[in-house]
Amino acid sequence: MNYKVPLKDIKFVSNEVLGMQDHYSKFTKGQAVDLETLEAIYEEAAKFCENELEPLNKVGDEEGCTFENGTVTTPTGFKQAYDRFVENGWAGLCGPAEFGGQDMPESVGLVFMEMMIASNHSWSMYPGLSSGAIKTVHTHAPQNLKERFMPPMVAGNWTGTMCLTEPHCGSDLGLLKTFAVPDESSSEEGVYKLTGSKIFISSGEHDMADNIVHIVLARLPDAPVGIKGISLFLVPKFNVNEDGSLGDRNPVTCGSIEEKMGIHGNSTCVMNFDEAKGYLISEPHKGMRAMFTFINESRLGVAMHGQAHSEVSFQKALSYARDRLQFRSHPRVDESKPADPIICHPDVRRMLLTQKSLAEGGRMLNMFCGQQVDITLSPDFSDKEREEAEDMLAVLTPIAKGFLSETSMETTNYGIQILGGHGFIKEWGMEQEVRDARISQLYEGTTGIQGLDLLGRKILQSRGKVLKPLMAKVQAFMKENKRSKFAKELKGYIGTWESLTRSVGFSAMRNTDEVNAAAVDYLMFAGYVTVAYFWAEAAVAAEKALSNGASEPEFYKAKIATADFYFQRIMPRILAHEASIKNGVDTMMAIDEAHFAFL
Repeated sequence: MNYKVPLKDIKFVSNEVLGMQDHYSKFTKGQAVDLETLEAIYEEAAKFCENELEPLNKVGDEEGCTFENGTVTTPTGFKQAYDRFVENGWAGLCGPAEFGGQDMPESVGLVFMEMMIASNHSWSMYPGLSSGAIKTVHTHAPQNLKERFMPPMVAGNWTGTMCLTEPHCGSDLGLLKTFAVPDESSSEEGVYKLTGSKIFISSGEHDMADNIVHIVLARLPDAPVGIKGISLFLVPKFNVNEDGSLGDRNPVTCGSIEEKMGIHGNSTCVMNFDEAKGYLISEPHKGMRAMFTFINESRLGVAMHGQAHSEVSFQKALSYARDRLQFRSHPRVDESKPADPIICHPDVRRMLLTQKSLAEGGRMLNMFCGQQVDITLSPDFSDKEREEAEDMLAVLTPIAKGFLSETSMETTNYGIQILGGHGFIKEWGMEQEVRDARISQLYEGTTGIQGLDLLGRKILQSRGKVLKPLMAKVQAFMKENKRSKFAKELKGYIGTWESLTRSVGFSAMRNTDEVNAAAVDYLMFAGYVTVAYFWAEAAVAAEKALSNGASEPEFYKAKIATADFYFQRIMPRILAHEASIKNGVDTMMAIDEAHFAFL
């Protein structure tokens, strides 16, 4: 079965759960997005993804990228699809109008990104990384560099990357060694020569665009040690003249590409900088702060990676479960056949409903994050509204990235399980979903890093301040819908979350290792409760639609039934996470390192 964009669910979340039309009416960019325009964008985006990208998904997996003498060739059809992406104006959908973009709200672009990822994860990473590079340049580069680099990047003629990781440092970027020295021969200000090597650089070299703009972390000669000594640079593949025309080749080259478990169609490169020309775009030694413009966008992108694979795996498993005849159900579905479809059996439904509830719950979470991004970027909202949205994203970004990438492993593996032996072989495409989804738990910060970011850096470091806007929103929902059974159950979960946070905080005052020990369990607990909140919102919206005589009542009844399943069959998982957190760090540190194995 081929992936189909779930337009009806996207419209339900947009219009009935999140109230996006009311949201768009509150700021200038959004006022250009009436319901008719929004639905037209989504429908055309769905056509592009289903007709252009999805057919190339298997091609990219089987062919992969090829590397020869520093040159990377993408799989058959990838460049042609990208050319049509650019020709049809999709690259500039959310780009700033001053540089040729269409200035659509970020929330619109994030929905389109989900469609692209679900259709072809590998291909989507080329424009996905460019989006983060564009925002980083637009936010931090001086005006002369914006005027030189932004127009072709917004148009999609040039793409972008982020260059952080080095062979000896992954998550601990304070150890990086790439360095930059002033280019004394340049007549321009802020020009440096960068030397070093970066690894795991997605889309670092390819044949799809005329130029590639690398956003690179490196050290200045007088840099202090550690994370506070890092600066941010813009380094193009081809040098760019002051009039915007392409110049000679910059000495930044691809040394090799990685052979990977999944996302074969995306080039994952070793990039070598040999006194490559670069431009300082952050304050000296303030590069990590600037780079978080890119990192936070990428983490929301990875949240969509996890959710999108859950959706695709669910669609494929559902199609198979409706057709596959095995065993007889009670009561029988069709007495004339020797067996009934496996979707009749409770255990298969357990797996399908787990996939469905996590895929659709994840969509609500991601689209809500998109709404908050709109608020943070618009001057039409008050300072208080923007600050609350920033706090909301500070909490929800690591939850979305960590939780949805972790649960994607469960959902995609259920896809294989439902297909049985057919899921294990390549013919059905289900095993590719597992392989492609696996990277989401690793890049842009592992699940452990997301947990530490959420619990340590965000919640405890702020003494709970950043958690208040989210809690206030949930509390307001529960107060407004006090008769809803879902709101009543949610109240207990929120109370436990708050008390658990206090408990971890007190434990950390005695032993800081308690934060590290609790981080992943805390993130998962928070993820389950957050998605429960969105399912409660969806159920209330569905009940309202039914009371108003909805034209498709079965759709709304299915929403309520799925919310029931999530609360009754998924939410008990938080008890285990709560217990693990409360049991603390002691058992983790009780064994001497030398005693982990006796071989």
